[in-house]
Amino acid sequence: MHADTYIPRRLDDSWKVGFWDLEVAAPILFMFFIGYLSSSKAAFAVCLAAGIAVSRWISRLKADKHPAFALHWLYWHLPTNPVTSMRVTPPSHIRRMVG
Repeated sequence: MHADTYIPRRLDDSWKVGFWDLEVAAPILFMFFIGYLSSSKAAFAVCLAAGIAVSRWISRLKADKHPAFALHWLYWHLPTNPVTSMRVTPPSHIRRMVG
């Protein structure tokens, strides 16, 4: 009895929108929505171009780095609030740890 069993190889992949990671596709989708709300073809084109530029900047920033680089960057550069704070890790404003 020969059965072809599918074994998943990547369980912890980041979320995808089509072929792109979520953090790369989000600026394009957000600016697409803002351009749509502007009700002007010129503003739509400008917003879409800005979204593509930001998306390319993020993809180049992420190149050859950890898959969760965007989450790490957000943790260290955005202020903490009760929703994003973690109990196990130190606050992000403490940059130097001993031990």
